[in-house]
Amino acid sequence: MTTPDHPSPAPDPAAPVSPDRIFRSFAGIAGGVLLLAIAFWLGIDALVSGHGRTPWLALAGLILVTPLVAAFTVRPAVYANDERLRIRNPFRVIVLPWGSIAVIRSRYSNEVVATSGTTYQLWAVPVSLRARKKAARQQSRAAAQASGGGRPSRLIPFAAPAGPTRAQTDRIMDDLRELAEAHENAERAQGEPTVRWAYEVMVPAVAGAVLLAILVAVG
Repeated sequence: MTTPDHPSPAPDPAAPVSPDRIFRSFAGIAGGVLLLAIAFWLGIDALVSGHGRTPWLALAGLILVTPLVAAFTVRPAVYANDERLRIRNPFRVIVLPWGSIAVIRSRYSNEVVATSGTTYQLWAVPVSLRARKKAARQQSRAAAQASGGGRPSRLIPFAAPAGPTRAQTDRIMDDLRELAEAHENAERAQGEPTVRWAYEVMVPAVAGAVLLAILVAVG
């Protein structure tokens, strides 16, 4: 006995054609988690043990500080696939189809410049001048040893790197540039940038600031 074949559902044209590659600052996340742990420890202690207005001030402070610390440390991320670059900054989420990007550049901060001329910073990929200097020193030592001008280690045999030594954030920017060059002319990678404000961060922070101001004003 045979059963009729059911046609497979048509692919969703709006679905992304590739999974996201996610770039984040794990040092920033670790620092943010530590700051939040300290804030909650002090805040909860004040809520439980405080007297008079102290618990209310602690509550207002927690409402103000928690979203701000999370916004600048845990929240930032960059998502990239074959269609677009999505930047989650502290207070905004920017979606840039690859065709709308003019330049991806590194200065004192890592930035994306849209074809309209608007510049967006990548909070999740901070520039580390220290890491750049360290990578430059490693590359210089590797070049000196490869040319016989340095002293090779007696414990670990020298192996020349396959490519130039780069700081981690610079390698991330290289990856983003490669994705932009590979997909900037793709049909699905065209469109205008979109920006959404992160009200889920801004509203609690404003509420905490207002509550704190009222408590301080009434004395």
